[in-house]
Amino acid sequence: MRSLFLLLCGAPIVAAQTPATPPHLTAATLMRQVEVRRTAHGVPHIKAENLIAAGYAEAYVQSEDYGARVAMSLLKERGELARWFGRDSINSDFASHYAYERAIVTYPLLEQATRDVYDGFAVGVNRYIELHPNEFPPGFAPHFTGYDVLAKDIEMPSPNQASKFLARSDSAKYAKVKMPASNPDDGSNAWAFGPTRTKSKKAILLRNPHLVWTAGYYEAHVVVPNVLDFYGDLRIGGPFGVIGGFNRDLGWATTNNDPLLWQIYAVDADPKATDHYLLDGASLPLERDPITITYKDGVGYSTETRDRWRTPLGPVIERANGKIYIFRAADDGEYRAGEQFLHMMRAKSLAEWKDAMRMRARLNSSFTYADRTGNIFYLWNASIPELPHPSAGDTAATFIARTGDAWTRYVGLDSLPQVLNPKGGYVHNENDAPYYTNMRQPLDPAKYPPYFPAPRLGLRSQLAIDLIDNDRKMSLEDVVALKHSYRMLLADRVRDDLVKAVRATNPTGDVAKAIDMIAAWDKTVAPDSRGGTLFEAWWRRYLGRSPADSMYAVPWSASAPTTTPRGIRQTAAAVDAFKWAVDETTRRYGRFDPQWGEVHRVRRGKVDVPVGGCSSDMGCFRVLTYRDDADGKRVAVGSDGWILAVEFGDEPRAYSILAYGESPKEDSPYHADQAEMFAKGQLKPVAWTEKDIEAQTIKRYRPGEAP
Repeated sequence: MRSLFLLLCGAPIVAAQTPATPPHLTAATLMRQVEVRRTAHGVPHIKAENLIAAGYAEAYVQSEDYGARVAMSLLKERGELARWFGRDSINSDFASHYAYERAIVTYPLLEQATRDVYDGFAVGVNRYIELHPNEFPPGFAPHFTGYDVLAKDIEMPSPNQASKFLARSDSAKYAKVKMPASNPDDGSNAWAFGPTRTKSKKAILLRNPHLVWTAGYYEAHVVVPNVLDFYGDLRIGGPFGVIGGFNRDLGWATTNNDPLLWQIYAVDADPKATDHYLLDGASLPLERDPITITYKDGVGYSTETRDRWRTPLGPVIERANGKIYIFRAADDGEYRAGEQFLHMMRAKSLAEWKDAMRMRARLNSSFTYADRTGNIFYLWNASIPELPHPSAGDTAATFIARTGDAWTRYVGLDSLPQVLNPKGGYVHNENDAPYYTNMRQPLDPAKYPPYFPAPRLGLRSQLAIDLIDNDRKMSLEDVVALKHSYRMLLADRVRDDLVKAVRATNPTGDVAKAIDMIAAWDKTVAPDSRGGTLFEAWWRRYLGRSPADSMYAVPWSASAPTTTPRGIRQTAAAVDAFKWAVDETTRRYGRFDPQWGEVHRVRRGKVDVPVGGCSSDMGCFRVLTYRDDADGKRVAVGSDGWILAVEFGDEPRAYSILAYGESPKEDSPYHADQAEMFAKGQLKPVAWTEKDIEAQTIKRYRPGEAP
């Protein structure tokens, strides 16, 4: 199969090379089997006769709103960007090629229902390309198949995961290998409340991911009668990027976690045989996999071939000093993530949903769950290796002489940290370790292996606990209002120390006025609040490049997880930083006490409005990331962007908002139509029932019909 693929890569794809499409997979057939109804703000409600037609419509509506991005994502996963755009894309193609090969091998192993969705999605993308050739390079007709769509869901180890190990080498080859910079505001919030905590006595789920506003969250509703009825966020580029949503019976939200999913192993190279290693008392050959990529070279094409070396335990990442280093990752070749999501989307009970989770094809992320029978559940999910040895972390290798010295299985799902229907009627997660999911029933870290995450509770999580760890009964609307809290918890922890330190220096002029303003500040970043802009400028200056924990008088402690860190350790530095912040804020904004919303804006299309929210490390629950605009204002570009809150009654009742709209196209009516609502903390009612969908429908059509 691989040889055939390489042969096809040797020349530009033309229509004559494409096999005939079966009639049941043609756009002409599928468009007659599905209707799309766009409701207020462009949310597509897809009603299809079967899963193939549903996948077809998903691809088409995504392409309508995101244009060529959908097709290009599939081209990338096929490993053919360089064929169209030149050698600059060749590294991406080599990386993607491995996943595409894996897709070819594993596609027949998927259930028919999963293949149906993948096949339909490919036809939908092909149809969009056919009808919109002006959005693509001349002659662009790659004819995608279900293999391409599956390739996007194949999990493959990333070289970046081993970069710290490789960078320990002095060689120039590895000195350039760097981990991508992390963003502290990349994460999510999730809450679930049981019947004892809600006015309706029905479970409520809150979903609130934090990523950049180009991440491609896409709100949609997909219905295949008696087969599937699901509303959620379908990430652009595929049918199963489902990280949150609900059906009639249940729903879930994901929050990023950070399990250790891999290990680096060292084996002895066989000194007597080239490209062999020693394991289990045998000399074993390394597997050599030559990959050839075709790239556009002027008016013609050229090729480049690279070798990939691997063993049954994983790919080879380095050879040095008589050792061969192997990267053994839990995500090496996993292909069933889409299949697992489809099972989760169709589940009708907690038992069925957990059965889907037992597939272990979703490698990580914490899951917060609620259902119509009143269950709330939290799972720190990870296909985490069951290590037979101490973890060497990410900078060292573990030597193995036998296969049994390496990990070969996962920690069982039921042995992972989890909480079901706890006291207090709530579970929550904001990307921190799982032990404080419920403060009335905290989990004991000592019950888990030492390579599980260490206890930690950031300021955002602590604020969440302060907001919900009580006996208040809430409506769905109350939960939405609470989610939009503008409190900055950092101010609770250090503001009084700052005021005391500055006043002790007998300040005068603007510094004296500014510290009086900070002392009277409400410690929020509400749009009309004064104080937050100056306070943040001071904190950033005070921290400099130092770790935050080192600058508190009392660092975070597991013995006081919800009241630490607190206080200021270096008072003189804090005073100097405050004086600087007063001058800097005045220089930038004309005064030291601007309203937060004067400085911080949502700007999208013609919308330019004030917004409240700050970064996670400042202790905000409404997390927003900003960039400097040309006029010096701070413009929201990420983090809090998609919010879903749902109550599970006889029929789900929900609210949602997608700050950056259903389309990045500036001429789309769905580009900026939710931006002002988001800035004001407003959500739109979700159309779930047939009656509500019909009442909100603003456009209905069969996707892919020729104009």
